[in-house]
This record gives sequence, structure tokens and C-alpha cells, in this order.
Amino acid sequence: MKHLKHLSYLSVSLFFCLNSFGQKTITDTLQPESLSEIVILQSTKPVAFKPLATLDSYLEQFQNVSLVKRGAYAWEPLINSMPTERTSLTIDGMHIFNACTDKMDPITSYVEINNLSMVRLTSGQQGSQHGPTIGGGMDLVSKKGSFSEEAQNNADIQSGYDSNNRQFILGGAFHHSAPRWYFDGSALYRNADNYRAGGNEEVLYSSYKKLNLASNLGYALNPHQRIEAAVIYDKATDVGYPALPMDVSLAEALITSIKLESHFEDGFINHWETKLYYNTITHRMDDTKRPAVPIHMDMPGWSTTYGLYSKLNGSLDKHQWTAQLNAYQNTSLAEMTMYPNNPDELSMFMYTWPDVHTFYTGLFIKDLYQIDARQSLNISGSLGNQTSEIKNNTALESMQIFYPNMESRKNRFLGNIAINYENEWKKWKFGGGLAYGLRAPSVSEAYGFYLFNSSDRYDYIGNPDLKNEKSLEANAYISYENNGWKSKLNGSFFHLSDYIIGKPVDDFIAMTIGADGVKRYIALDHAQIFTAQWMLSYQFTDHWNWTGNINYHYGQDSDKNNLPLISPLSYSSSLQYKKERFNTALALQGNALKSNFAPTYGEERTAAYAIVNINAGYLWQFGKQSLNLKTGIENILDTNYTTFADWNHIPRLGRNIFINLSLAL
Repeated sequence: MKHLKHLSYLSVSLFFCLNSFGQKTITDTLQPESLSEIVILQSTKPVAFKPLATLDSYLEQFQNVSLVKRGAYAWEPLINSMPTERTSLTIDGMHIFNACTDKMDPITSYVEINNLSMVRLTSGQQGSQHGPTIGGGMDLVSKKGSFSEEAQNNADIQSGYDSNNRQFILGGAFHHSAPRWYFDGSALYRNADNYRAGGNEEVLYSSYKKLNLASNLGYALNPHQRIEAAVIYDKATDVGYPALPMDVSLAEALITSIKLESHFEDGFINHWETKLYYNTITHRMDDTKRPAVPIHMDMPGWSTTYGLYSKLNGSLDKHQWTAQLNAYQNTSLAEMTMYPNNPDELSMFMYTWPDVHTFYTGLFIKDLYQIDARQSLNISGSLGNQTSEIKNNTALESMQIFYPNMESRKNRFLGNIAINYENEWKKWKFGGGLAYGLRAPSVSEAYGFYLFNSSDRYDYIGNPDLKNEKSLEANAYISYENNGWKSKLNGSFFHLSDYIIGKPVDDFIAMTIGADGVKRYIALDHAQIFTAQWMLSYQFTDHWNWTGNINYHYGQDSDKNNLPLISPLSYSSSLQYKKERFNTALALQGNALKSNFAPTYGEERTAAYAIVNINAGYLWQFGKQSLNLKTGIENILDTNYTTFADWNHIPRLGRNIFINLSLAL
């Protein structure tokens, strides 16, 4: 914490010093827009979208993103078929770490769709701007206010209903702008019952309630500097997880930040910003609503993060560069208490995450060099240091049962480098790149203590002696655009050395009742992952457009075993019509048979499926007010299906009729 304070003082000092170099008036382009389309960078946009969809179901539509579903809420995003241990997930550039040992609270669950401006999605090690990653980065950017020459007020009210799970949605947003300050606030509430799979099959323990509040306040210190404060509060209760043996009584997050920002007109530096942030998450698992539980358990978890980043953007001749300093300290603590049914027996207690304090500092640098009008070269790299320490002696002694010589503190050096080349020739664009990077084991992989995986039915034990995982990446793309046609083919290949994964250990006895054994995280010699995506679209007329996507994924370890959670061949196709205030779309999506399943890692084959969706929308204008209606039917044929990413093969949503309304005032 001492180091973090020093970095904070340094960043604030840097801000005031740089202002003497030259400044320009801030031009604010983030005008508020009610339920506007969310921009996804470096990915193909989905074509069929209901405005009040959950963020999970929206992200699922993108080519190199898939989501692991353990219930109807809080799905775990995978980028390039890699789980969250191998990717970087941030909100407005802030590092936030989940508090659940079972991944029931990815940070995407703490942002709502009505407060999201864009998703910055980057593939592979190019996503390391906010911290080390090998799979890619996803930064959820919330909506921000803007200044105006005269005082203005805008507001909207949003409501929605889903027939399948009787989900009721109510929200609203307010924006005030003035020459020197602005304020934005939003709220969204969801209340959903159990959903029904195809054939009217009720999926028990899939209901949830959720409230999300967000606000930001900006103040212009002068015509070329501003300060901004932001808060997100998210609370979910009574969340069911049908694929797991436990549910969640509470998932609560408080995310706060303050940012200083300045622009410069002349000189080497164009823009500077520094953000200080704090967030805390509380997550409580329990099984009190499950029938015939052999032994009642409480499993609370906490995650607290202090951090900062300081970013400079600049240009010189043909160079556009970025330099960013990142620093954060995270505390992860999780417990488990087991209460025997016999009141005369003593309860049992253990730390599943042993109060791990992780401190990271790193520097990221990127240079985009415009070789000529057609060619560019993008070089980026980062270098950082990570220190992890167990602060609780009781928890440390528990880990020392398996690792007698284990020390409480571990230091690791991390870094990566990526080089990408792009070229434009007539109606063609193509490019490719190479990258190399490292990532440290996650808290669960290094320090997890009897973490039960309900999919393969093993207890998992961490391994603090694991080496850094290494990734050598190659990527390429080619695109063409002409006479209404657009096509893009891109792919990435990852060779992962010291690949971290769980393997059975015969010498240990399982803790969880019904578990098949114990797995310990080890490092395989290597693993390989390949992903490819092809997008094709055609604009028939000014009103009609068609888009299709095909995705292919492949993954094997060094023993030629298939890796888990690798998507089979998937596809989507949609036909859209838009004229004046009316729009409609018909969409098809599906997966082929998952023949590349991983029985070695407890995975089973999943059948092929295809579903059809349709939606339509209309906008009414009443002077300065407007009413936006969006309605549609998901899974029209009421197909009963499951995907490769559905934990324990829980079936997905059956036929659902939705209606979303937004009234702009």
C-alpha cells in the first residue's frame, strides 16, 4: 500500500506539471443517447439486439467471445477460448477481481446495459494495456456525460418484460449538462423467475433479482482540464445457479474512481489522464434453498482492490504513441464453514482463498507507425512486477500441509511484446503479427484450497510453485469490400508453454461429499489453441442487409488430449430491414456437434443445435419526446438445447417473447 500511495502522488504531480507544456480546449463528443447501439471495437457487431438484454447475452453474439453459463445470470466470458485467468477484464480501465471461488461473479455482472457506452475488445496480447494477458482484453466503458454551452436536462425511462421467465425490467437515466459541470445517473432493476427450456421444461434455481445504480460527475477546472468522479453500485440477491450445488444469497459491488484529464494543443504530448480507483465485492454462497443437502455450507468471499493508471497519448511525425502506468493491490479472501446435521457435532471451517494480497505495477508502451498512406506498423509491449503474499498464518499453515517449504511471499516478473503489420491495397486489407507474453497463476491456481468443480466432480488444490505460463502467438487477417459486399477472415494461433491445468492426485482425499477425487494444478509442457472467424455481409439495397459468421476453434495439450471449453464449429446468419423509423431482423444461430470434447478433463459430447430469432422495432416522435418500442421472439421453435459452454449441460432458454420500451423526455 505504501508503494501505491507513492505512485498516486507521482501521478497527480505529473498532471499539474504537464499542464504548463501547452493546452487546448476540451471537445466533448460523448453526447448522451438513450439506449444507443453499443460500439464493439475490433469485432463484428451483432445485428439483432434487444435494448434491455443482459450484458451476458449481448457479449455472446461476438465472434471471438463465448460465455460459460452456470445459470441465468453472471456468465463467465471467454476470449479466444481462454477463461478469465488468461484474459484481462476491466471496467473503465479499472482492475476488478471476482470474490467467488466458483466464478459465479465475473466483473461483467457488475455493469448494466443501460450504462454501457462501448466495449473495447482486443485479441491476444494486444489487450495488455491495462495489465498482463495472453488471451485478450475486454474493457467495459460506461457512459459519460458532456459539457454544453447552456444548461440542459435529458432523461429517459426504460421498461421491459420477458415472457419465458416472467422477467420484469425497470430503469431510467438522467443527464444534466452545463458549461462547467455535468451529472449523469442511471438505475436498472431486474426480477426474474425460473426460466423454462424448450418443451416447457422448468429449470429450477434459475431465478434472480438485481439492482444496478451508476453515476458520474464532471467538473471543468478550466477550458482545458476536467476532473471526473464515478460510482457504480450493484446488488444481486436470491441468485440461483442450476448447474452448481449452491446458490448465491448476495453479490454486492461498490466501484468508485476519480479521474484527472487534460488535453494539449502543441508538443509531443496530446492527452493525459490519471485515474485513482477503489472497489470492493462481497459474495455469499449458500445452499439453504436446496433440498436434501447432506451437510449445510456457507461460503462467503471478499475481494478489495485499490489501484491507479496514468496514461499519456502523443504524436510525433508518423508516430502515434501511448504510455500507461498501471498499479493495483488486490486482497482475495474466501471461507467455507460446514454445519453437520447432528447438532452435537462441531462445525468445520477452512480458508478456500487464504487472504492473498497481490500487488502489481507495470508499464505499457505502444507505438503506431504510419509507414505510408497504405501501411502501418503497431508495436506494443509491457513490463511488470507482481508480488503475492498470504497474510493469514492459519491459512498459510493449511497450505503448508501440501507444500511444507512454502513461503508466504512470491515475486514474479511479467511482460509481453506484440508486433502487428497492416496494409491496404485497392479494396483489400490484410495484416498479421507475432506476440510473446507471460501470465502469473491466478489466486485459485496458486493458492486455492479444496475448490469443488461440479462439472468434473473434483476438488482442486492450488500450487504456489507453478511457473509463469508463456504464450507465443501468431495472428493474421484479410478483408475485402466492394459493391455492397464485405468479407473478413481472421485467425490466431497460440502455443502456450507451462500450460496450467488441474490433474488428479491419488495421494489426497476429497473434502466434498460425492467428489470423485482431488486435482492439483500443474504445468503441462505445452498446449495449443487455434481460432478462426469468417464474416460475410451484403447490402442489397439501402434498406436490406444480410450478414453471416462462421467460427472455428481447436485446442490440444502436449499429450494430444483435447482441451476443455473449446467451441465446436459455430455459425450465425441474419437478414435485416430498416426504413425510416421501422426496423426488423430475422436471425439463425447454432453449433455443430461437439466432437472435439475433452473426456480427459471431464467434458462430454454436446449435440448440434440451431435456433431462430426475430425482432422488430419502431420509433415514435412527439416533439422533443420520443418512444422507442422493440419486441421480438427468441427461440421461435422452442428448441430444447444445450451448448458446449453450459455447465453440466443445463438447457438454455426456450421460446421467449420480449418487449422493451424506452421513453425519452
